[in-house]
Amino acid sequence: MLKTSVAAAEAMLRSVTQWMDSGSTLTHHRHSDFSLETPRMTTVLRLLITSLLALAAPLSAWAQAAPPAGADVAGIKYPPTVSVGNANLQLNGAGVRYKAIFKVYTAGLYLGAKASTPEAVYTAPGVKRLHVVMLRDIDGNELGELFTDGMQKNATREEFGKVIPGTLKLAEIFATKKRLVAGDAFFVDYTPGTGTVFSINGKPAGEPIAEPVFFTAMMKIWLGANPADWQLKDALLGQPKG
Repeated sequence: MLKTSVAAAEAMLRSVTQWMDSGSTLTHHRHSDFSLETPRMTTVLRLLITSLLALAAPLSAWAQAAPPAGADVAGIKYPPTVSVGNANLQLNGAGVRYKAIFKVYTAGLYLGAKASTPEAVYTAPGVKRLHVVMLRDIDGNELGELFTDGMQKNATREEFGKVIPGTLKLAEIFATKKRLVAGDAFFVDYTPGTGTVFSINGKPAGEPIAEPVFFTAMMKIWLGANPADWQLKDALLGQPKG
């Protein structure tokens, strides 16, 4: 459609040029014949405007329909879209978790539609995914404890009380893995009606955590008021680097 419209616009411009060149040339007319007040010049301007509008409309539509972009974070490629069950999700943002000067892992957030605030992520309907890839070796128990601590820092006592059963399952999942090494990856998928499901290196880990509030509590590790890494928080929300 875009190529057709461009060709049409070019053809119209050629017609205008040929029309202006036909008959007497500019040198055979007084300068006033081509002033903006003359009928001939008015017609020319109208044709030019029509041509530009014919070209601009499909360009605007094409820009709005442009596919989402993927990301290359610390050498880890996050595709622009993924399928989780029957849901098609798009990359909302991706970044690196730093501990001091060390890169610990990368994380990418996938949603059904773009979200630029934590609240929009928490309340987004449908399936959601967090994709984490380790950049350093870490003890499984330690990682589980770090996640639990991050959830506790971003919840009231009452809120944390509701997810304690889920945190125990989370700790068990990573304790069973014992150790994650650089290159290991895991998904944290939330599906309405099923709950939160962990997959490590493509294999399901543990039973689904059914409580809907658990996935939100996990997201607050990175998106809450006390995030694990402020730069990673901005990156997951698709915010430009400041």
